Amino acid sequence: MSLQPDPRAGSKLGRRELFSYSAAFGTAFLARQGLAEQDDTTKPVKLADENAVPKRYTMKKSINLWAFPYPDKMNLTQCLQLAKDAGFDGIELNYDLVNDLSLNSGTKEFHDIRREAERIGIAISGVCSFLFWPYPLTSNDPAERARGMELAAKMTQAAHDLGTENLLVVPGAVHMPWREDHDPTPNDVCDRRAREAIGKLLPQAEKLKVHMNMENIFFNGFLLSPGEMMDFVDSFDSEYVNVHFDTGNIMEYQFPEHWISILGKRIKNVHLKEYTKKSSDHTLEAFRPLLDGTTNWPAVLEAFEDVGYDEYLTFEYFHPYQHHPEALIYQTSDSLDRMLGRKA
Repeated sequence: MSLQPDPRAGSKLGRRELFSYSAAFGTAFLARQGLAEQDDTTKPVKLADENAVPKRYTMKKSINLWAFPYPDKMNLTQCLQLAKDAGFDGIELNYDLVNDLSLNSGTKEFHDIRREAERIGIAISGVCSFLFWPYPLTSNDPAERARGMELAAKMTQAAHDLGTENLLVVPGAVHMPWREDHDPTPNDVCDRRAREAIGKLLPQAEKLKVHMNMENIFFNGFLLSPGEMMDFVDSFDSEYVNVHFDTGNIMEYQFPEHWISILGKRIKNVHLKEYTKKSSDHTLEAFRPLLDGTTNWPAVLEAFEDVGYDEYLTFEYFHPYQHHPEALIYQTSDSLDRMLGRKA
């Protein structure tokens, strides 16, 4: 198909034809073909003044273990070392049914991991898990709920043994699009069961001084606004029930900088997930490497600073690079350095 204008049609395309071509190829592309007037999107990008001093933020850099090819191509020690070599302050570990953080491990094994991280010189910024999805705390299946409570208790103990005060908790789910076998839980039932579950887990968390941080998911149909999240967290009146704020999970319909200013001091830990609103893919594929999306990072970081947040910013990504997986780790560290003002 030729994109050159038909000389018989004159020098300008009609409005209808221009809109059709623009929808298919984009105005910037058409301008380069002589089919539309150039606009600001085709002008050279003016780089920031190289002599300007970037604003520096005090938040700490962390990365989730899902960004590494673990355990297929790298063991846990190699991942810890790579995170340290790349310049991260901390790493978030994931509890599973198998592998190093699992039911197969106990206090001794977790203490060994803690000592290995200390030897390497990297902190464990928190514990995360996908197990809240196959075993949701609000499931209509009593066996799933019971298993979820058992696992959440073990995660709390694991976090304590690993020397971190942060445990990410998914308190409930009305619906899970990725589980065809999940029977949707009515909103009011979901809320009641979630409050009961966190209430039962709280005494152990308070005893171990582990913060159960509720994550905003959005895809689960529960706690869809900052007001709902505030009401849920505040109802426990405990310093050990907080928010694990995820910047990417709400990007499809809302904006993280708006939530941050409302949630304020309730935010105890953070996932930095990049998301692009240009995609129509409503799956994990919509999440991108850091800075390769549509998140307004300057506004997000300003919002964190305004509420006094200076703890970990943990990059969460689910697709380790097939080749040269270390590249993603170093790229992310470099991006965070620039975002935090550590590098001009």
